Amino acid sequence: MLPHSSNHLRIARPSQDLHRAERFWVGGLGLQVLYRTDAEAEGGHALVMLGWPEATWHLELIDDPGGETPPSPTDEDLLVLYVGGPVDPDVMGRLVEAGGRRVAARNPYWDRWGVTIIDPDGYRLVLSHRSWP
Repeated sequence: MLPHSSNHLRIARPSQDLHRAERFWVGGLGLQVLYRTDAEAEGGHALVMLGWPEATWHLELIDDPGGETPPSPTDEDLLVLYVGGPVDPDVMGRLVEAGGRRVAARNPYWDRWGVTIIDPDGYRLVLSHRSWP
């Protein structure tokens, strides 16, 4: 079987503080908790899967409070959401209130076509006012 457009995509990242990260992604952006487990699960790590039930992707955050695999984002590690219109200022306010920080993008393209916010683990979320495709 070959991968195709309807396959589900999982983006997995370590998190130094699952509660803080969940607050950003759920309280700030509005994702939902799709699944959660504690450190007793297979693999020995607590994790939370976040997304929208109808989406073909989700974000998995894996608890790593001991720093065994610390987040190591660069300025080009972007999760881009194409919102298809102006970014709602209330969403921006909630993201900042939930622990995010608005920053200038490394690539000015993203400043022209959206806004960039750093999540509590240092990863960048871009809300682009463009549509895809």
